Amino acid sequence: MFDSQYESRNFPQIRPEWLAQVNEAVVEPELRIIDPHHHLWDVAGAYYRAPQLVADARGGHHVVATVFVECKTHFDTDLPAGFASVGETRFAAEQAREAAEMSGNTGLVKGFVAYGDPLAANVEAVLEAHLDAAQGRMRGVRVRAAWHAHPAFAAPADGPTEQTISSPELDRYCSVLEDMGLTLDLWVYHTQLDEAAALARRHPGLTIVLNHCGGLLGIGPFAGMQADVREVWAASLARVAANRNVVVKIGGLAMPRTGMSFAAAEKPASSIEMVERWSPYVRTCISLFGAERSMFESNFPVDKGSCNYVALWNAFKLLSSEYPAAQRRALLGGTANDVYTLKVLGPYAGSDRLAAQ
Repeated sequence: MFDSQYESRNFPQIRPEWLAQVNEAVVEPELRIIDPHHHLWDVAGAYYRAPQLVADARGGHHVVATVFVECKTHFDTDLPAGFASVGETRFAAEQAREAAEMSGNTGLVKGFVAYGDPLAANVEAVLEAHLDAAQGRMRGVRVRAAWHAHPAFAAPADGPTEQTISSPELDRYCSVLEDMGLTLDLWVYHTQLDEAAALARRHPGLTIVLNHCGGLLGIGPFAGMQADVREVWAASLARVAANRNVVVKIGGLAMPRTGMSFAAAEKPASSIEMVERWSPYVRTCISLFGAERSMFESNFPVDKGSCNYVALWNAFKLLSSEYPAAQRRALLGGTANDVYTLKVLGPYAGSDRLAAQ
């Protein structure tokens, strides 16, 4: 998985007693939610498998489906070179079965976003192996291109380089994904958004899902520069949003690298506090992409080090309450349902996202 130094810098510890200090009633429990971004892993202090996911999904919100996103766990080193990541997809399939047996909700872990390696020597064969292991649940891959020169953002030992986002290998990989009908989840920092926009322009037929609002940074050289960062981020994000093949995941704002310091507080943030601090970013994303190209995400268990599931989704419901009903449905699940072709029955059918491209 990740090296220990990377984990300690980026994954706050999950503290059940600390999280229990905030015990909110669920806002509008009847609203249907699709959580399109969570992980499953064995990280010490942030352990998160099917039982933990089921417990969060049963916390009061009406979670009808979720999407597992790769997190470099359970790689199988006994497989041939380049295929080790298929072990993670097999693990996710096992967790999906366990979650369904525990909860009776077959929508949990309904979609998989597998580990994407543009440098693999036999890309098509690796992707086919993922598709087979996913048992019909794989929707795309995630490529980690997040890189910054400052030590505060040091990548894992085997992580991306400065060149990854603009490499010919990534361009070739994107072409393969498009040919196979798979999506690309893209993880970059806000300092790389112009390169992400250029990638989207080069591959207009590929659906690209921009992770975590475009990777806002607020520590290291960006500490204390929130207003300046937001201005630069918004301008760059607009250039990404100009590409109709890009969708944005709104979330990940409780991660330590954003500089919002939720995990360091005496008690977890309430939904009202999250709304107050996240509103400028959420509104900017929705304004630029439109609700039909935006989806809320939990990013659990990473963000679980900073807030609990009920408060997080309460915040998203409150943040979306100013939008018309159809746009709220898109933000809370409709866009995710369409992008990841989850085929969850209900009010999400008929999004005009694809028609608008």
